[in-house]
Amino acid sequence: MILTIRTTTGRENAVIESIKTKAKTGTSLKALFRPEEIKGYVFAEGEVEVVEEAVKNVPHVRGLIAKDVPMTQIERFLVAEKQQINVGIGDVVEIIGGPFKGERGRVTRFDETKQEVTVEFLEAAIPIPVTVPVNSVTIYSKKKE
Repeated sequence: MILTIRTTTGRENAVIESIKTKAKTGTSLKALFRPEEIKGYVFAEGEVEVVEEAVKNVPHVRGLIAKDVPMTQIERFLVAEKQQINVGIGDVVEIIGGPFKGERGRVTRFDETKQEVTVEFLEAAIPIPVTVPVNSVTIYSKKKE
């Protein structure tokens, strides 16, 4: 069964870490995951009693929805999408994931092998280069030729 755990928004990873720590003591919990697109929820695979025991007294857990979630509803979050992003030096990108989410920066380097881009933030007083995975950015504007 795949069950839904309601959490405090933004604390999903902390809940997963707490449950994983608790699970090391011999529970038969099979899997935990959280889709980035869904805030405030974590999915757990296991029997209802096992998941209930795993989330008991875990900080930031707001409840357990003890109803099986069909795999068809969540498989789109499990399948990694391959997308080709044509990022060029000088393009302005917006970071869509990680600690710099929402920031815009100009691309100063693109490492195709590692699939990483180095950007300098537009709003920063002093330009500090930051390297992020290419799948964490979206093109805001292309460099004018």
